[in-house]
Amino acid sequence: MTENNHSTLIKPAKRIDAVAEYYFSRKLKEIARLNAEGQDIISLAIGSPDMPPSKKTIDKLCEVARQDDAHGYQPSAGTPELRQAMAEFYKRWYGVELDPQTEIQPFIGSKEGILHVTLAFVNPGEKVLVPNPGYPTYTSLSKILGAEVTYYNLTEENGWQPDFGELERMDLSNVKLMWTNYPNMPTGAAAHIETYRKLVDFAKRHGIVVVNDNPYSFILNEHPLSLLQVEGAKDCCIEFNSMSKSHNMPGWRIGMCATNSTFIQWILKVKSNIDSGIFRGLQLAAAEAYHNSDEWHKQANIEIYTNRRKLAEQIMTELGCTFDKSQVGMFLWGKIPDIYTNAEELTEKVLHRARVFITPGFIFGSNGERYIRISLCAKDTKIKEALERIKNMTA
Repeated sequence: MTENNHSTLIKPAKRIDAVAEYYFSRKLKEIARLNAEGQDIISLAIGSPDMPPSKKTIDKLCEVARQDDAHGYQPSAGTPELRQAMAEFYKRWYGVELDPQTEIQPFIGSKEGILHVTLAFVNPGEKVLVPNPGYPTYTSLSKILGAEVTYYNLTEENGWQPDFGELERMDLSNVKLMWTNYPNMPTGAAAHIETYRKLVDFAKRHGIVVVNDNPYSFILNEHPLSLLQVEGAKDCCIEFNSMSKSHNMPGWRIGMCATNSTFIQWILKVKSNIDSGIFRGLQLAAAEAYHNSDEWHKQANIEIYTNRRKLAEQIMTELGCTFDKSQVGMFLWGKIPDIYTNAEELTEKVLHRARVFITPGFIFGSNGERYIRISLCAKDTKIKEALERIKNMTA
């Protein structure tokens, strides 16, 4: 009894009240329970690539892991080999020149990078522009760190691109960061160089740092773009990239940001006080992966996802949803029919009647309330089975 009385005196930090448990964290507990009951749920919800990295990437990890001197702490700035490989990757695919010593910072995944960049640039009470719909972590981490989240609209009518007229009419006082994400998640909208030019101009005129999250540029996309291709972008913008999607390495947790040397130093100052670097084997294996052949990328990022995308489109059609066939990335985003009150009504029906887990768009913001998202991160056989289950449900 005494112990219970003591525990009631302990309260969490107020920042905990600003966020809810991540949707997928909560929902996956339900999926685990349903599977334990023998439901055999097919998940088409989460964007976690189900294919392995290249063989040479895995071989390099094993080689380094066997070395006696490879297991100590590593520099927060990353190994020279990894930074050099990242610079060569940007030159090869985007035509962007980066100084590997001063303009690149490796991360333990992009989600960690959101934390470091926000800490480096935003004081409590200052504003952050977040897309609606958009990746929920832009909102949740901003709130945890005491920033004020201001949403800007992305709409189907505007091709899911920022409405710069609307942005100019907003109160931009005290705005420090603007998060963008192209190719876009969850909508699949492709990057446009004209959008990038407008973003750089917007950032310069308003003294706002634009952070472009760019992990999807190789998935179903033969013409990858970078915000840093725009002249002057490095002066006022930061770009994230990640190996999770493009190199089938989500669990490895290797990401990066690229920008000017001053911004990199500010970010490193934060990062060096939080973590003790990435395992050397992971860094050298990642450096190896950055040199995967064009053929590897074509097969892993284009051909396999093309087949899966065709099946996902059939599922969307079976559910009566409409979608833009020009979408890129590893998801398919579709608008639900009018017979449903909201997207969750449809996704719950599919979960409990067809035993298929797909994502309701409301978790990405109010502009996603009438949309659903299907992940392509499942084997063709699983997606085909999901399609048959849904056909039987709707019959």
